[in-house]
Amino acid sequence: MPRLTHDRTTWLAYSQLALWGFFLYGFGPVVPLLRDEQGTSAAVAGLHSTAIAVGALLGGALFAPVARRIGRGRAAWLGLAGVAVGVTGFGTLRPLPATLAAVVVIATFGMMVISGVNVVLTAHHGPTAPAALTEANAACAGMGILAPLLIGATVDAGLGWRPVMAVEVGLIALLALAALTFRVRPPAASPVPAVSPALSVPVASPEHAVPAVASRVGGPPAAPTGVPAGAGRTRGGGLPRPYWIAWVLMAVTGSIEVCLSLWTADVLRSHAGLGAGAASAAVAAIVGGMFLGRLAGGRAALRYRPVPLLLVALAVSLTGFAVFWVAPVGWLAVTGLVVLGLGNALHYPLAISIALAVAGPAADKAAGWSSYSMGVGFGIAPVALGWVADGVGSHPAFLLLPGFIATAALLTLRLGRALRPHDHDRHDVRQAGVSRRAQPATSHTSI
Repeated sequence: MPRLTHDRTTWLAYSQLALWGFFLYGFGPVVPLLRDEQGTSAAVAGLHSTAIAVGALLGGALFAPVARRIGRGRAAWLGLAGVAVGVTGFGTLRPLPATLAAVVVIATFGMMVISGVNVVLTAHHGPTAPAALTEANAACAGMGILAPLLIGATVDAGLGWRPVMAVEVGLIALLALAALTFRVRPPAASPVPAVSPALSVPVASPEHAVPAVASRVGGPPAAPTGVPAGAGRTRGGGLPRPYWIAWVLMAVTGSIEVCLSLWTADVLRSHAGLGAGAASAAVAAIVGGMFLGRLAGGRAALRYRPVPLLLVALAVSLTGFAVFWVAPVGWLAVTGLVVLGLGNALHYPLAISIALAVAGPAADKAAGWSSYSMGVGFGIAPVALGWVADGVGSHPAFLLLPGFIATAALLTLRLGRALRPHDHDRHDVRQAGVSRRAQPATSHTSI
């Protein structure tokens, strides 16, 4: 079993993603409070979620050229600096157009943080990248549990939600100071080169891939166990078909998460009999489940191939949803949400690790495009579910989610089939600790 090592670069990347998670998971509870301050309707307040989607699209477009110019690690730092500026504006400005603009800025730079952390960890850890990405997202979810609790505490104390935005800015400044003090440098000391077909080099065996990738600037990330690096690579420098299957998969699983974030409290009130305050607090059960799932998933990602593990995660999500949807009482519904979070925990980390691995030398471009999938999920799915809920109620409307889960499972199966063939003209890669003799002919790896 490959061994995941934790050095300063790894801990820095985890911390950067965790600080983004502090804002992201605290954003949901803030929107209703902001609606009350601004005196708007729920639909108008919901435009702040649309602003997140717009920012995701902008961030996806910016990451690749910025990473080529200044390097992946510095692009992540630039993202955190932009988040700090946007959060400052969001916490101090009150007019609706100003807060919407601030959220667009936050999301734009937040996507740069996500993309930067993803490609840094993928290149730095090679075959153990799925485990590293899962742990990074566990840190993100862990901070996501803290943020709503802190918001509730400041609101109960009569201070409102805005002091928590100052905490976010302070934490970013503290992380930057710690990185300078302990001299934690970005893994790439020079800019990432532009993607070109000439960079499509053969992939070494896993025991050599990690130090090779970690020491090179802009080289292709080594594949996680069970995923052939650069699988299906196109000749013209574009992204291969397995990447686009993973891209759609991320959009679908992202739709599951955002719908749960925005609409779960309504179902808990209307069907499980919880009050408004208890229902809002109970949404943290999903994040708690995701946190636990990502802690355990990091080890599982070292032992099992990504595609079967993702199918198991989707089955766990479906089981949790069934318990939640049929539960007539609050405690049982919350139990279902915890199970649902356990399954949801692995959707994004596994999908993005596969997507970046098959992209080969185009990892920066792939990371940028991946944020577009988030924008699609965040921008379309909540509106569709809300439109259905207006007609039949939020509880029946939630039956859209099993449809999303089934679609994700079908896409995962299709992705597994697409990953099986290796590229021609490359040596076999030793996978999952099984040594194979290098051959010039095409080989196949079990997914």
